[in-house]
This record gives sequence, structure tokens and C-alpha cells, in this order.
Amino acid sequence: MSIKPEYAARILSGEKRVEFRKQAFRENVSHVVIYSTTPVRAIVGIYEVDGVFVATPATVWRKYAPVAGIAYDGFSAYYTNRRRAVAIKVGKIVRFKSPLPLSSIDERRPPQSFRYLPSLRLAKLLAAAKH
Repeated sequence: MSIKPEYAARILSGEKRVEFRKQAFRENVSHVVIYSTTPVRAIVGIYEVDGVFVATPATVWRKYAPVAGIAYDGFSAYYTNRRRAVAIKVGKIVRFKSPLPLSSIDERRPPQSFRYLPSLRLAKLLAAAKH
């Protein structure tokens, strides 16, 4: 999942406990690989998905504002003219000691928003995190 560096850092620090998206996953997702966008442009960590909550933007904000890691103005602008908001709850976090290039998981281009990875690539990343 592509995430701006400031929000990736807040997830890794534990300040941001939910990631907001406009679309829900179409597949069952157990982990999110955090790709920190420009200027970092690398994989910085992984978190377990602790649930997904879909509702109106107002409802999502009321429920998750204390752990949003984003100001209301930014949240509101992101969901302008949207009837539905998706909150991906952040579970256990694994932070890499050093950022990893996309090539470490056989990827060449970063995802626009998110991309589903084959389980073997995820396993490779989780193994790398243990070292």
C-alpha cells in the first residue's frame, strides 16, 4: 500500500492506528506492506490488518478520530463528495531496520493505491523482518 511518508511514520510509531481509503479490499487481506512514497520510495514496514470498518465519512471520523493520525481538515478533504469511507485498523506492526527497495519483493513499480501480493512475497518480507 502506498502511503505518504508522514503517515507511514505515524503508523510505524503507533500514533496512527487506522489507515483511511476510499475503496475496500476486494480480497481477504491479512497484512499491509507499507510502501513510503516520495522521497523515501521504499518498503518501511508491515502491519497486520485488525479489521476493516466501512461507513459514512462522518461515522468513520467519529469512531476513529482519536487514533486517525491526521487532522480533520485533511480527512474531510480526502472524502469530499464521497458517501463511503474505509478504515483499515492497524494491528501488530513490524518496522524494518532499513527501508527495502521494491525489487526485494520482485516489484518494479509502486502501487497507485494498493496492490495484492502473492503470499510467497509477503512471506519473504516477513522473514526479512526477523533478521
